[in-house]
Amino acid sequence: MGNAEEERALHEQRLGPVVRRRHQMRPETTDQRLLDTQGATHWVHEDPFRVMRIQSEFVEGFGTLAELGPAISVFGSARTPEGSPEYEAGVRIGRALVEAGFGVITGGGPGAMEAANRGATEAGGVSVGLGIELPFEQGLNPYVDIGVNFRYFFVRKTMFVKYAQGFVVLPGGLGTLDECFEALTLVQTKKVTRFPIVLFGSAYWKGLVDWLRNTLIAEGKASPHDLDLFHLTDDIDEVIDLVTKESGV
Repeated sequence: MGNAEEERALHEQRLGPVVRRRHQMRPETTDQRLLDTQGATHWVHEDPFRVMRIQSEFVEGFGTLAELGPAISVFGSARTPEGSPEYEAGVRIGRALVEAGFGVITGGGPGAMEAANRGATEAGGVSVGLGIELPFEQGLNPYVDIGVNFRYFFVRKTMFVKYAQGFVVLPGGLGTLDECFEALTLVQTKKVTRFPIVLFGSAYWKGLVDWLRNTLIAEGKASPHDLDLFHLTDDIDEVIDLVTKESGV
């Protein structure tokens, strides 16, 4: 090794595909850190390790749901009380979706999610819950037959869209709105096609639809055609007709 190469070796470190130079060099090798059982554990919270966790969540989700068959994702509030009209509508929608040949996917929580899972289970169909790690975690509801818990919202959202032929959106809060608008954006930008989105409960959703029409579209922030991206109904039979017709199932 010549003087120039020796000098460079003092200021360059190769760690697998990564090159570190000058003050970015580390005093130990990757193998040393791997085999050092007495070493620091902060690395499990660093970005490179998070990539592996993210990858593992995608693998688990894909592996679990790959053979699911036709399904509809149903969203709605975790705060919907059992026995309320909204809860009963969720049960009836879950049951009707199964009778139409669909599995039911929800966020796996209580309220409207539980209602849809309950309807699917009572009808003898596939009932899926995709849970999320939250500070106020309540676990999967008892009507979920296939459950996957996720750390990351964006991985969970991918599963909701990838393995569903459409969305049914019951009255809900910020999480429900998040999923609804993400689906609308994916359809608007043609990232997904033949993907019906049905808002159930016209009295609940009317204010939002009016705002979309009278503010968003009126001020040129969206196209009038964007109102055609979703359907608004109070009729469960119409819900089934819409998701069946538009999903092509």
